[in-house]
Amino acid sequence: MKANQLNAILEAHAAWLTGQGGKRADLRGAVLSGADLRNADLRRADMCYADLSNADLRGAELRDADLRGANLRGANLRRAVLRYADMRRADPSGADLRGADLRNTDLRGADLHRADMHRADLSGAVLRDAAAGQSDPTP
Repeated sequence: MKANQLNAILEAHAAWLTGQGGKRADLRGAVLSGADLRNADLRRADMCYADLSNADLRGAELRDADLRGANLRGANLRRAVLRYADMRRADPSGADLRGADLRNTDLRGADLHRADMHRADLSGAVLRDAAAGQSDPTP
């Protein structure tokens, strides 16, 4: 995706988030490999199956985002807010998730191998069937 297209989507999304018209970001299947999305506000964005491999998402706001099946391999998600995000079957293997807020995030079936999760907050996260071998503490 070209930078000007992405910027237009982000601007429309910002307007949508504040109730000033705009449109929810639809980045389903978008190729954003290596994109610079530092501190981007992508709350509630639809990013199903997006290719975000090696993207820079440091400090990005991804609360309630739909990241099902997204390719996040090698992405930098340091201090990103992923609270309540849907990351089922996502692939953040090798991603930098240090200090990320993953509270109440659905990580079922996610590939967490080699992901650096040092100081990440996983309170309430659903980890059942995550490739790192962790499981949801609830029956």
